[in-house]
Amino acid sequence: MDELNLLQQRIEFEAKKKIYESATLKFNGVDGFDVYNISIPFERDGRRYLFGRVERREEWARSWVRLFEETGQDEWTLVENGMIYTLEDPYISEIGDELVMGGTHVHYQGGRVSTYFGYFFRGTDLHNLYYFTSGPNKMKDIRLVQLADGKIGVFSRPRGAETRGKYGSESMIGFTVINRLEELTADVIENAPYIHGIFGEGEWGGVNQAYLLDSGKIGVIGHICYRDKDENGGEVKVYLNMSFVFDPATRESTDLHLIGSRPCYPAGPAKTPHLVDCAFTSGIVMRPDGKADLYSGIGDTQAGRIAIDYPFEGHGRLV
Repeated sequence: MDELNLLQQRIEFEAKKKIYESATLKFNGVDGFDVYNISIPFERDGRRYLFGRVERREEWARSWVRLFEETGQDEWTLVENGMIYTLEDPYISEIGDELVMGGTHVHYQGGRVSTYFGYFFRGTDLHNLYYFTSGPNKMKDIRLVQLADGKIGVFSRPRGAETRGKYGSESMIGFTVINRLEELTADVIENAPYIHGIFGEGEWGGVNQAYLLDSGKIGVIGHICYRDKDENGGEVKVYLNMSFVFDPATRESTDLHLIGSRPCYPAGPAKTPHLVDCAFTSGIVMRPDGKADLYSGIGDTQAGRIAIDYPFEGHGRLV
């Protein structure tokens, strides 16, 4: 981000923010489990669905991704007998007439988490998606978007000590273009050239949902994060909802700004004390009134929705 550090930008955002509605989503059919870090809602066969991460409150890295259908205002019900995916943090892209669903698959060795990969599923039948490729070792937040010429934009998110040592920020965002889904491989994702200037010292984040704009640019809804301390000196990982605009022709990113934070959503529990200020972005869905519904996981225990102003104003409309 620019000269203003992220904490300062956050303070300014909280002072000026305009939140028109704020709701916690209700999930039916999964008693005893939390549903959080959802995909954006999407339409298929005239119905609205989303994928959600389903996990017990006291457990971690033991989750399933399940499909839910909208059954009321901010109310979603489990699709019985739907496929069960051993994944975390699902997301979707619509590429041609296919739905692509991705999520994080955690590997264990000897009872301990050893590593994780992004897994991708595809198909025209929502209830019969096929696993077709994996991302690079230990990379989350890989996202796809169909471009104006029919090609596919791919955002990557390398993170770790090597990235921090080289760039100062804990993660970077890369971008490359492929011609068709068959070309989506770990090597292609790993070698996506980086977009510079998004994250400052000690910050991290990534793309959560990407949208083609009628200007040919890409509107990105993502998360940006930093570490803070609570009143007892304990570490808090702050996750904020943000947006920026990326021009695939010039590879320039512009207009990065905050669009949501944990206090924008209704109060609720956190899975652990260091996640009390966590809003893990899903993406936006446009509303008939021209505003946008922004969806987000909150506190790693719930999912929420807020209504905000269209975040890409002046850069084009969603295609």
